[in-house]
Amino acid sequence: MTGPLPVTLPPLRGEVLSSWISRHADFYGVTPLTMLRHGLPDATSLEAIDFSLTNAQANRIAGMFGVSPQLVRSLSFAGAPKAAHRFIAKSPMQRCGRCTQTDVSPPPILRSELQGWRITCSHCGEPYQDKTTSDGERTLEPYRAAARRGETLLNNHAERRVETWLPPLEIARLLLMRRIPWPPPRDGDLWRYRLLGAIVPDFDAILARETSFPHSPKHPILPLCIRPALLAGVAIIDRAGPPMLKMLHGHMMGENRKRFVMATDHLVSPAIEWGPPQQFQLI
Repeated sequence: MTGPLPVTLPPLRGEVLSSWISRHADFYGVTPLTMLRHGLPDATSLEAIDFSLTNAQANRIAGMFGVSPQLVRSLSFAGAPKAAHRFIAKSPMQRCGRCTQTDVSPPPILRSELQGWRITCSHCGEPYQDKTTSDGERTLEPYRAAARRGETLLNNHAERRVETWLPPLEIARLLLMRRIPWPPPRDGDLWRYRLLGAIVPDFDAILARETSFPHSPKHPILPLCIRPALLAGVAIIDRAGPPMLKMLHGHMMGENRKRFVMATDHLVSPAIEWGPPQQFQLI
């Protein structure tokens, strides 16, 4: 390390580490990677530092900026569960019309703008905005309260490592697995039916109007306009408990069913203690 910087900029509330480093790079007239290498000479990627920051790296970056290692770590996603990384985008997906700062150049990137489980601003609570267009928001309005509960569950799991009977991030990924409805659709329409549709039936209606759906357990970040469906599904299953997993088994076939059973069977076996899922739990 070549020593602490003579002038440093304070991180903005909720700013992600790579954004903070990039703003310093702009201030000093160098590339972001060059700025990072001022403290970490062997660094090869600015983006990687957000997800794979080690304690040793945090200490060196802290020395460069004259802050505590704890502050540096709080700006990264390194402490989040690995499952959360699939829900974090590489570039901002959403903005808050109230909190977005337009008087800072380059504009900062906030961690919540990258998080694929958020539908509201983490600072003011206003609904997030993005560039997607769909009538899904109107269709999913009855699920809004459940979606907010799901957002809280996922955020607590990803940001605070709060555990429930089944990790909310895992529930969200499972709900994007394909299911087989009855009667079975044409082969060309099988992609339209996800396990989520068995919990939130209006999701089937939304996909019936789509021409593609490139989302899956491996790529679980949904467009903001239909994301409330997934969050609501998480909240509904979390409240209903393990018996609902047994019910969902019946909506799957083949390899998908095997994968689902392997992921949930340890919870289904003791589900008898919970009793069957009740209708009031599903709304």
